[in-house]
Amino acid sequence: MTRFGHLLVVAGLALSGASACPECGMGNTPADKIEVQNEQSLFWGPYKPNLYFGVRPRVPEGLWTGLLWGGVNTFEEVPQNFRYTCEQGGDIHGYGWDEYDARTGGVQSIHDDGNKIDMTTSWVKIPGGDHGGNWAARIKGQLQDGAPLTTKTNVFYYFAQEGDASENGATITVEGTGGEFGFEGDIKLKGTSDELGDYTIVVTKGEGKHPTSKHSISESRRGDTTLVRSVEAAAEIQWQAKAVLFMQMREAVEQVQQTVDPEDPPPPWQVYRLPHRPAPGNVHIVQKTFEGSFEFDVIFSSLSAGKEVTPEDVTRELQETKSSFTKRFGEIFDLKAPFTAEEYQTFGKSMFSNLLGGVGYFYGKQVIDRSYAEEYEEEDERFWEAAAEARSRKQQALEGPYQLYTSVPSRPFFPRGFLWDEGFHLIAIADWDIDLTLNIVKSWYNTMDNNGWIPREQILGEEARSKVPAEFQVQYPHYANPPTLFLIIESFMDRLRAANATHTASGSSDDPRTAHLNNPEVGEEFLRKMYPLLRRQYDWFRKTQRGEIKMYDREAYSSKEAYRWRGRTETHILTSGIDDYPRPQPPHPGELHVDLLAWVGLMSKSLIRIADALGNEEDVAELTRNLNALEHNMNDLHWSEKEGTYCDATIDDFEEHALVCHKGYISLMPFLVGLLKPDDPKLGRTLDLIADEDQLWSPHGVRSLSKQDEYYKTGENYWRSPVWMPINYLVVSQLKNVATQEGPFQTKARTMFNALRKNLVDTVFKSWKETGFAWEQYNPETGAGQRTQHFTGWTSLVVKIMAMEELVETVGGGGGHDEL
Repeated sequence: MTRFGHLLVVAGLALSGASACPECGMGNTPADKIEVQNEQSLFWGPYKPNLYFGVRPRVPEGLWTGLLWGGVNTFEEVPQNFRYTCEQGGDIHGYGWDEYDARTGGVQSIHDDGNKIDMTTSWVKIPGGDHGGNWAARIKGQLQDGAPLTTKTNVFYYFAQEGDASENGATITVEGTGGEFGFEGDIKLKGTSDELGDYTIVVTKGEGKHPTSKHSISESRRGDTTLVRSVEAAAEIQWQAKAVLFMQMREAVEQVQQTVDPEDPPPPWQVYRLPHRPAPGNVHIVQKTFEGSFEFDVIFSSLSAGKEVTPEDVTRELQETKSSFTKRFGEIFDLKAPFTAEEYQTFGKSMFSNLLGGVGYFYGKQVIDRSYAEEYEEEDERFWEAAAEARSRKQQALEGPYQLYTSVPSRPFFPRGFLWDEGFHLIAIADWDIDLTLNIVKSWYNTMDNNGWIPREQILGEEARSKVPAEFQVQYPHYANPPTLFLIIESFMDRLRAANATHTASGSSDDPRTAHLNNPEVGEEFLRKMYPLLRRQYDWFRKTQRGEIKMYDREAYSSKEAYRWRGRTETHILTSGIDDYPRPQPPHPGELHVDLLAWVGLMSKSLIRIADALGNEEDVAELTRNLNALEHNMNDLHWSEKEGTYCDATIDDFEEHALVCHKGYISLMPFLVGLLKPDDPKLGRTLDLIADEDQLWSPHGVRSLSKQDEYYKTGENYWRSPVWMPINYLVVSQLKNVATQEGPFQTKARTMFNALRKNLVDTVFKSWKETGFAWEQYNPETGAGQRTQHFTGWTSLVVKIMAMEELVETVGGGGGHDEL
């Protein structure tokens, strides 16, 4: 009997990918059934978030599709305004999901000012069969106000089957060849593979006017037919859809150049019409050319479902998806005053939908340096120079392949997995769909090696690497990253305990989004299987990121609980997540980093609670001793009574322990991860620091670095002044905890909570209205969004903040653990 109060299911939830749990089998247990249910309902998705619209299944070497389009009104605009991959800047005024649920579908809007057209990609899943069900995309282009009615647009839909057909048996072909000039009506593709079974894809003729021309070339190049160009593309080329398309288009352009009088050229739309050649191949490009607004469907039907999906089915399912999303959003994120107006509802739906719509599936090899060079220990003076020299020897190699199911920070700029971002991403996703969240957590832990290391950045495959400079592609097994996934595991455990105590969950009993809560024995089995992996990661942290105490005769309660990030340079600690935040200068192997110690404290605290719930008394005792020692050392080694804050430490010229205080986010970390007690005087001084307008408080959120610091707004100014949502979310959450518990700082915390909550929402909302985007960070003086646009990863935490109640006079005693 465990502390959850019920017996365990012994054989249950296997971690997807099996590598982390090879002994787990599949059978007919509740866990097995839930696993199959999740695999089916989460099988297909817009899982290529780097594209404006790209659909694929969660399997290696699968079928994937992508949308491309561009204006063809002048020859100059064709390459300039061609859209495929999400890009920063340019003349697209906002894009993203207005509504989206990973299990049902949603609607995305793309405001393409450059092409004077607003694109809408509506996507829906229709369950059925044994291979992940059916899906459909409705592609709509609406001319913007003021655009000429004669505006012409080329639209391409790209189908690609990955892998070697001789090995995986996967094929996709076009049914029929159409007429000499293309297909007059719908086109149909047929395919088969082990993962997808047999299927059909229909691209409907759709609605919309097609361009005409009086040029003599019109006899062979009509605008009212759908063209198909089939090719066999090598794996290293296939993912480059834009390049593949342009290679095929070159033939059409050259034909015009060779046969047409240069003094009498045809209009651009006629030049850029693909040669119509449907044939065997692993890539099929479908082209339509429109004049004015248009609409057509792409419909995937699994033959195992028994019935092909029709456009009428698509219309009905899209309506149901929209209705269900609106209802569920209002239930899950019940926005509170003063953010209840319709404009905030629209904003909230967009922010959350883009977070969830940024979930992707990635597969491929990763570049890793496992040389374990002696210089990587970073133990000597000027260690950063020696480490740089070791990296220059380029001892890295490709490993894998790995697969990862994850959300991404930014579709145009960071379309890949980032470990410390992911914990923040999943805070809001867990409220919406805890089972999807646990799938993502499992996927991350399946990339962990036997030592307990998880690559902090997951750059899987050539397509992902194409977005990353070579010097940043290599992952090092001695580099850590903040373990934010512990926030999610701990929160899940709290919800599981509550569900088990009341025998209720946050959804209907058959809702796949809450299956691990509706079936507590399955939820507990998940924790039981995850616990050894979490413990392995914790032990890896404590071993590889250890700081020195004895060597420098430091006075501390414990000789073990001190930590130092590896991967330091003179100006950056990328591994800490807060890259250019000021640290002791010059770097020293005797440094101790308070933010890292706080993260290890969070891990310790979380593991104690999980081990206790699972009845592992021996681990509870050990971890409690570790946490007690860490909390003592946090004060012995990092608290500055003079400065009234927590600080990093180094070794001075006299070989003595010395604190280096750069007041800002690292100073707050013990508070942010819940290591300060409600009556601790140090909590009061921490709140004073946050609330001080001459230090961290701004009208737009808590600054990353004090205005009084010598490094404020200097250098790269990445984490040296701007307001960042993930840290501010932790501040808001901990202020709420303090404000809802009896203690000397309850009133102050309540006032700060209410003010900070409003400041953050107002800032992000105003910038979103003005620019059409969420941003990576915000200017503390003006509130303007900065750096990366469409940063709908952790900035989407604003939705959670809008759903928090404004706090009133006194709440009395209460639980001190906020549900993240």
